[in-house]
Amino acid sequence: MSEAHAILRFVRVAPRKAKPVIDMIRGQHVPMALAMLKHTPRHAARVVEKLLRSAVANAELKELGDSESMVVSRAFVNCGPTYKRVRARSMGRANAIQKRTSHITVVVATSGSQSQKK
Repeated sequence: MSEAHAILRFVRVAPRKAKPVIDMIRGQHVPMALAMLKHTPRHAARVVEKLLRSAVANAELKELGDSESMVVSRAFVNCGPTYKRVRARSMGRANAIQKRTSHITVVVATSGSQSQKK
């Protein structure tokens, strides 16, 4: 199987904010996906763009071909641990703050061997 992947764990982006960005690039050719991420005004887009470039570099190390012929075959976001913090409020009270994290995975494959699983 001619695939290469990159995984970024414990990234400080909430999964519900990263999923629309990941859904946007799934199944796209790598140059098109990079162009879409570059022009998407979301913090998660910067993170996913860096991760996609890492997956392409891994594929080139494995000598799967050039990035022009690669496709984002699989991409998904899983929930990471939630950091729990406390914010002081008036009259001695406190509110709970949840800082959510994500584990993001991007898999690229050559155009001929695109995986049918999503």
